[in-house]
Amino acid sequence: MKPVLLVIAHGSRDPRHAATVHALVRRVRSLRPDVRVETGFLDFNIPSVQGVLESLAAQGVRDVVALPLLLTRAFHAKADIPAVLRDAPPQLRIRQAEVLGPSPLLLSALERRLYQAGLTPADKSSTGVVLASAGSTDPEAIAVIADIAREWRHTGWCAVRPAFASAALPRTEDAVRELRDLGCAKVAVAPYVLAPGFLPDRIARGAAEADVLAEVLGPAPEVARVLLRRYVTASARVLLPVSA
Repeated sequence: MKPVLLVIAHGSRDPRHAATVHALVRRVRSLRPDVRVETGFLDFNIPSVQGVLESLAAQGVRDVVALPLLLTRAFHAKADIPAVLRDAPPQLRIRQAEVLGPSPLLLSALERRLYQAGLTPADKSSTGVVLASAGSTDPEAIAVIADIAREWRHTGWCAVRPAFASAALPRTEDAVRELRDLGCAKVAVAPYVLAPGFLPDRIARGAAEADVLAEVLGPAPEVARVLLRRYVTASARVLLPVSA
């Protein structure tokens, strides 16, 4: 029997966050109807991760792949989620999958969101893009965003600059102005975030002087495909008790 896929989201007081998470999970289920997919939240929303794990154990489930619904491997992936999993019922065998990013599929999703917002492929060489993420105090996560921006620049954009809504600089509005100063004919902001909420709203405010603001990644098919790839990779690993 295939392991249950437990998608672990951060949670938010903003109802759009949970609605977007559930929409993404529905897409994942549609792609893999043979896999049982559950959702748990670290904070603010229900069901909690602990509650889902206890329910699965009570139902006789033994194998679980816990997948952090995160784009970078920062504090939540390194500390919060492993701590919750260590408190899971002992009869569960749990493997923590890798976070979603980086991935070429996510770059494809970002680009498609920009085209949906009004750009065309013909605009690419004259358009500067702000890759706007939530931000982190984790240097590894910040470095990953910078690496993604450099990689994306090589696909034909006029320029790509990283920006952060919190914890790191530059802010979105500063990156927009920098791209203007570089002489890009258009400036677009691509939120590298999964769901709406407080920090994505801050990104949107920072994009006020940009020509184009894309939607968050949300339940994009590319995101669902990356999620399932992470699940398959984790499922192939040797099963160990989470306390091991």
